[in-house]
Amino acid sequence: MFIFYTVMLYLATIIFPVFYFYKIKHNRNIPVIKKGKRALLMNIVSFSVVTIVASIFIFSGQAFANPTQPVESGDMALAAAFIAAALVTGLGAIGTGIAVSSAAAAAIGAISENENNFGKAMIFVAMAEGIAIYGLLISFMILGRV
Repeated sequence: MFIFYTVMLYLATIIFPVFYFYKIKHNRNIPVIKKGKRALLMNIVSFSVVTIVASIFIFSGQAFANPTQPVESGDMALAAAFIAAALVTGLGAIGTGIAVSSAAAAAIGAISENENNFGKAMIFVAMAEGIAIYGLLISFMILGRV
């Protein structure tokens, strides 16, 4: 239940400054820079307060260890494999998004100037898509060894 309340408080630290910014956005007496600074300050203060309160409640309890069941090295290797597969897939997708955004914009510009450049432009966009495919292949290889 504590986790639910903590998540709700963190969501509130994101939502309330946005509403505050839009509320003061319509006030024409305050310059835009001051509005943004006030909203950012409110966001930082509310996030800091929620983090401090959550850390007080998290670290106030007692922790009990279970000495009868040690952690096996196989469990850690399995966890590391899943984390590695997730990182490879996620970072590959992020890299693909960055590459395709610039390559596709350039391709559209080249095609609008000369329609004969379509084939050349699409090759560069497809090469950027290959980054995600390579990330998926590597993650399948990692998960295949588990």
